[in-house]
Amino acid sequence: VERRSRLISRQLLYTPTSSPVDVAGAMVGLHSSDPATVYLSLQARLPGFARGDLERDLYEQRTLLRLLGMRRTMFVVDSELAAVMTAACARALVGAEQRRLAKMIEEHGISTDGAGWVAGVCDDTMAALADRGEAVATELSDDVPELQLKLSFGAGKKWAAKVGVSTRILFLLATEGRIIRARPRGSWLSSQYRWAPTAQWVSSPLDELDTAEAQQDLVARWLRTFGPGTLTDIKWWTGWTVRDTRTALAAVGAEAVTIEDTDGETEGYVLPGDGDGASGASGAALLPGLDPTPMGWKQRNWFLGSHGTELFDRNGNIGPSVWSDGRIVGGWGQDPDGAVQVQLLEKVSSTAAAKIEVARIRLQEWLGDDIVSPRFPTPLQKRIAGR
Repeated sequence: VERRSRLISRQLLYTPTSSPVDVAGAMVGLHSSDPATVYLSLQARLPGFARGDLERDLYEQRTLLRLLGMRRTMFVVDSELAAVMTAACARALVGAEQRRLAKMIEEHGISTDGAGWVAGVCDDTMAALADRGEAVATELSDDVPELQLKLSFGAGKKWAAKVGVSTRILFLLATEGRIIRARPRGSWLSSQYRWAPTAQWVSSPLDELDTAEAQQDLVARWLRTFGPGTLTDIKWWTGWTVRDTRTALAAVGAEAVTIEDTDGETEGYVLPGDGDGASGASGAALLPGLDPTPMGWKQRNWFLGSHGTELFDRNGNIGPSVWSDGRIVGGWGQDPDGAVQVQLLEKVSSTAAAKIEVARIRLQEWLGDDIVSPRFPTPLQKRIAGR
């Protein structure tokens, strides 16, 4: 009950803040693997939010950036958090990604010097992008023919597939922080992003932070928004090793607390002096798939209950969820006509049901004629969509 109360007050579900930048900072980033998530996460937390508000911050003022962060996942963050996230998470991926791609190039017989080949193609891609200013992958492939090559993996496996060299090179360059996702080609639901050189996109370079200090900063931000949480929660959310997680927790002086749950007692962590409960206004919220609130913890039964099989796909991605007073009580989706439909998975009071209906109507009005198809469909969402 205390954790749910803290969730209500710190996740901005019923106590909305003032701007997309404020929300992104308070939530330690907004998930952006599915382009719709960022918009819908803001819609749930910002009264009067319009699509243009986010697009202004992302593409005109550029006070928000979309880049790779925790768990190799895209987030929308402010420039200060972007520097922290890059040093604390993305930087560690660079070496392994370079070696993996170089090995694939050699195994496919493209070059006997995979590392040199990758470095050369990266430089050619950066030169082409500098000339264009912004470009999508297909445009860069016209300028750099090597990007058109295909790589096979998982031969003989059910998950065998082919991936374009352009995908791997652009991912590597993004991991290195040399390029950044710019405005998409198409509507707000498009995931075909243009790319831009980071040095040209941002007004000033991101701060070069020490990795250990950045990890301390990031874990302190997580504890402030999501604490208390277990070691498992924090290790999963950051994508770090157990050792790095413990080191960062110790460095910020995290205090151990006992978390009581239906499964028993577990050790959790909070920031120093932050062990008291917190109260927040009651209410209802319709959150999108991959919203940062349900994706903030690995161990979720204290707010999810027994609803996981309906609301998560097989890979652990949550779909659209319905919240009441700090816990999940159902899911939502759009039917074939685009109408927002709520399906409760447990009984709620008439007062809670009325608040959920208000949130549903508000979301319906905001969506208008647009139909959002979550990138990671879940059983409940599929049923509502008639699949």
